[in-house]
Amino acid sequence: MLSVYGSKTTRNAYCDQISRRGVLKIGALGVGAFGLNMADVLRAEAKTGSMNHKAVINIFLGGGPPHQDMWEIKTEAPKEIRGPFQPISTNVSGIQIGECFPKIASIADKSAFLRAVVGCEGRHDSFQCMTGWRHADMRPLGGRPALGSVMHKLKGPVDPSVPPYIGMKTDGVWRNPGTPGFLGSAYGPFIPDGQGLNDMKLNGITTDRLSDRKQVLASIDRLRRNADADGSLEGLDAYQQQAFDVLTSSKLVDALDLSKEDPKIRARYGDGKPYTFKYDGAETNNELVLQARRLVEVGVRCVTLTYGRWDSHGDNEGLVRHHGVRIDQAVHALVTDLEERGMLDDVTVLVWGEFGRTPRINGNAGRDHWPQVSCAYMAGGGMQTGQAIGSTNRLGEHAHSRPVHVQEIFATLYHNLGIDISATTITDPTGRPQYLTQRDPIRELV
Repeated sequence: MLSVYGSKTTRNAYCDQISRRGVLKIGALGVGAFGLNMADVLRAEAKTGSMNHKAVINIFLGGGPPHQDMWEIKTEAPKEIRGPFQPISTNVSGIQIGECFPKIASIADKSAFLRAVVGCEGRHDSFQCMTGWRHADMRPLGGRPALGSVMHKLKGPVDPSVPPYIGMKTDGVWRNPGTPGFLGSAYGPFIPDGQGLNDMKLNGITTDRLSDRKQVLASIDRLRRNADADGSLEGLDAYQQQAFDVLTSSKLVDALDLSKEDPKIRARYGDGKPYTFKYDGAETNNELVLQARRLVEVGVRCVTLTYGRWDSHGDNEGLVRHHGVRIDQAVHALVTDLEERGMLDDVTVLVWGEFGRTPRINGNAGRDHWPQVSCAYMAGGGMQTGQAIGSTNRLGEHAHSRPVHVQEIFATLYHNLGIDISATTITDPTGRPQYLTQRDPIRELV
């Protein structure tokens, strides 16, 4: 927490009128927000040194997008399977995608279309798309950690005032931004909305006023004697000046403030409104995608967000046409924006859902759940793009050529982030080392 309380004197206040609770919140910077104690944050700064970093923007299409209506239109299938969508050409010879994605078609050379993703569990849950593992794996020990949590554990923050892992949505099972699993809550995502964002702001305290109150740090020794045994204040006094620098930083708040963005760039992304076909899912909020770019630019290693509700049991055509044109604009803007800023090779963009949809259109003009095969879109990360990888059979029922397993996608993400998955492990609560994936990166891309 970054809250600083005002000048009201309480029975537990120190002579400078800041309560013990307020000072504890300074000292335990981020136990609730960043998942780091102050010593962890500042030591990580000393280790990183450079602002250059690799990052992932993971866009989750909660509910399960229809694979056969996006990146591989089944032109040879019967109408009740093919559906109403037509293929369109891209700027890569020989690659066609669905008609709802003309802007993405224009950047196909910077894109990879994974047309036969396998290994989906079949649950309405973001868990597998955040971790690469099935929900039950290591559940008795807390479950597998999300990629952002792993990066937090392995590499720490790029900048001590910016959390390494941010999840943009929290409400509802389809909006889960990822969990830290057996790594523990200290490595969970920071949620920059609601109370989480309020905690990043200094409550009525200006930087000048705070600088004049450095005598607060004289209370640290007393606080340490009274602190809980969780080590949240360990090592703080060695980094007193830096502690105030962290506290007064505005990088994260500024990154989330789109009023600071070039209006032309904001217009390029759009806002994704109106938010229809939402029901109990997420909005098609293009501004979250722009915020994701701004966040990785200031040092976040992993940003996750949920985009739309794709559970198209009825009116699949209406949903895809509504969501398609909006995600088309958002992804095109993001990839183009990253390239123009020289960031595309360092940032991997991933767009996918938890499973695919049934080949046959049902009686409500919708498609039902189909975990046998799914699809994904990738860009950036220094990958060999301009490819469509894999295919399904004529009816879109199962993988026909080059199936790509969910874990191959995660292996590729870790590779793009500079992690050697063959040699890197994280320790579970029993003390045993656990590899990050069980498969190699997608060979066509790396």
